[in-house]
Amino acid sequence: MALPALHLLRSAGFPLILVGRPWARDLLAGLEPLDFVPLEGPLRKDVEAVRQRLRPDADVSKTLPAGPYRGVCFPDSISSALVFRLAGVRAGGYRDDGRSLLLKWPVSKLPGPLHVVESYFYLVRTLLVKWGLPMTLPSRPGPTLDLPLTAAHEHVADAALERAAFDRPFVLLSPTATGLHRGRIKSWPHYEALARDLKASGWAVAICPPPSEVDSARSAVPGAHVLPSLPLGAYAALTRRAALVVCNDSGTSHIAAAAQSRQITLFGVTHRERTGPWSPHAVCLGDDNHWPTLDEVSERALSMLNSGNAETEPADLTHQPTSLT
Repeated sequence: MALPALHLLRSAGFPLILVGRPWARDLLAGLEPLDFVPLEGPLRKDVEAVRQRLRPDADVSKTLPAGPYRGVCFPDSISSALVFRLAGVRAGGYRDDGRSLLLKWPVSKLPGPLHVVESYFYLVRTLLVKWGLPMTLPSRPGPTLDLPLTAAHEHVADAALERAAFDRPFVLLSPTATGLHRGRIKSWPHYEALARDLKASGWAVAICPPPSEVDSARSAVPGAHVLPSLPLGAYAALTRRAALVVCNDSGTSHIAAAAQSRQITLFGVTHRERTGPWSPHAVCLGDDNHWPTLDEVSERALSMLNSGNAETEPADLTHQPTSLT
């Protein structure tokens, strides 16, 4: 969900060195960053990894303009700010959790609820103003996340589908969501029944879970074709090839939105106004207190599939502010 903010940094002339969890390297490869520094813990190891990549004699440093690095901490955690501080990177970020002493440019959050995409975008926009960038800055992110996919992403997705030998268009289900949200399960309980409805209407049904979730995904949808686990960039390409993606409010929802895939995202315990898919091709069903019924999801999915168009509006985000200034 930080993609619009990253695009804004690039448009302002900042080459990107991305620092994050190892899984993000493949997903964001299309941004062509100068480098990617994986954070795998513990803290001392992460600090050393950042420091080593940015030392003056490192290859990546030789391609950058002279002068100190500037960092942006998207997570609100103390640890993210502490990694940059101990590695000698001056950074900006939100003041949450008493991080002001660790940040060179602490930023106060806007009052009222914002979607996470807007929150990240506002953070970067505010930092660019603090840095005195002589450019006109957009007041809010655009309607799409614009994830660039590579030829390798496309090839891996195509190869997985070729091995599956589907003889008709398929629907991609993502029935798992790890962890709990305030003690409540984050997965819609009717994926197998939905799969039966879809197959009865002539659609192939597939799942492509990550390695750690294969067993739980098989259990949730035992009648689905199981595609091999893919790196996230290839998985994003796979969502584009599906006639429709149906998922929980989870990573799949945001990956499908970033790839501008047709999707239905199901809510029962989280707020779609804050974490829903940022995409004009997404439909959101349910809310933070009520899962949608099987009939609601099945009817909407079949309507979208049979109509040949997404029948969507911009993911129910129209209530949000028109300006973040």
